[in-house]
Amino acid sequence: MRHIRAAVFDFDGTISTLRNGWEEVMHPMMVEMIVGCSEIDEGTLEKISNEVKTYIHESTGIQTIYQMEWLTDTVKKYGYVKEALDGWGYKAIYNERLLANVQDRLKQINDGSVSPENYIIKGSVYFLEELQKRGVDIYLASGTDHPDVVNEANILQISLYLKEIAGAPVGRADCSKEKVIRDLIVEQGFDEQSLLVVGDGKVEISLGKEYGAFCLGIASDEDKREGINDVKRHRLEKAGADLIVGDFLQRQELLNKIGL
Repeated sequence: MRHIRAAVFDFDGTISTLRNGWEEVMHPMMVEMIVGCSEIDEGTLEKISNEVKTYIHESTGIQTIYQMEWLTDTVKKYGYVKEALDGWGYKAIYNERLLANVQDRLKQINDGSVSPENYIIKGSVYFLEELQKRGVDIYLASGTDHPDVVNEANILQISLYLKEIAGAPVGRADCSKEKVIRDLIVEQGFDEQSLLVVGDGKVEISLGKEYGAFCLGIASDEDKREGINDVKRHRLEKAGADLIVGDFLQRQELLNKIGL
């Protein structure tokens, strides 16, 4: 019988939509870095584009640095660019492009032109509140750089529900999600029957299943902030999620199914 005492949440796409559209930034950036200034035929370009698209789909949820290390290897594999950057070099380019969008959204919240609620998956704040009321310790684990996750969680006004925030260590390729889950089970004494893992990516769900946690998959439609995204649902099914929803609007039903 499960008795949930701790919950590990992913951030982007699970609670926050501030980074919604990151795939549309990463895909053309990766293709651009692979091709460089070379003139290639349409068929080859399509092949590269599809390879990048497939990789992004499969790697959702891992730290950005690992995605950029893949890019380094792929740039070298195709050989259109004389000298490939390392992963950190490509990550800097990607972050600069992505953060232009994110900063604009944060500015809208800070100047009061939009509410933080506009960038939160519907029902998620109330769900966090209900977990907290029931004595569940809530941890946030993200592949996004730690300072950015802390800042964005504060701006979205969800930090008060969180016991700890663990983003990707700046300048280090450590897996924050795995560390949080492992520490809860191994070091803090939470057994597999007392741990809940919530996320929209296969990484956190696969990790949760590996450690025996109850895994709630969030197949979120980040544009609407409610309803099911079928691509995410398929990915979460393959990862072994115990339960899949698109949002947290039916929070009482969710709590019942989780056993709270």
